[in-house]
Amino acid sequence: MSQTRTAAARDLVLLLSRIGLGVVFIAHGWQKFQTNGLDRTAAGFEQMGVPAPTLSAYYATAIELLGGVALILGVLTPVVGVLLALDMVGALAFVHLSNGIFVANGGWELVGVLGLLSLTLAVVGAGRVSLDNIFSRSSSGRAKVAA
Repeated sequence: MSQTRTAAARDLVLLLSRIGLGVVFIAHGWQKFQTNGLDRTAAGFEQMGVPAPTLSAYYATAIELLGGVALILGVLTPVVGVLLALDMVGALAFVHLSNGIFVANGGWELVGVLGLLSLTLAVVGAGRVSLDNIFSRSSSGRAKVAA
């Protein structure tokens, strides 16, 4: 496969991964914000033994909603990827790890995959079809003109 086709396939996979992951995080953040409400989410976190349950509920809700949108747009992908991965580490440690692997039993398989894909995007980047790429090109273009 030519280098151009390989790069195009890579960018397509990164775009699809960002969109899919972003939609899942938005859905979970929306559930915490609108469906359950922040007070019920915090109460649930407290019941599960999550430290600082109100702060944790606000953080999880905000990073899942805003981070999901950022992933879809491909903006601040390294930062957002790390923050979402940390969110999933918290979910793993405080809620899911003791329940085994399978999500049907409250296990960690979903938070594991979400966290690892978030971390992968943080390291690999958003790809060419992203605002990160557009901003990177425009700022490097300006730097060349200014230099």
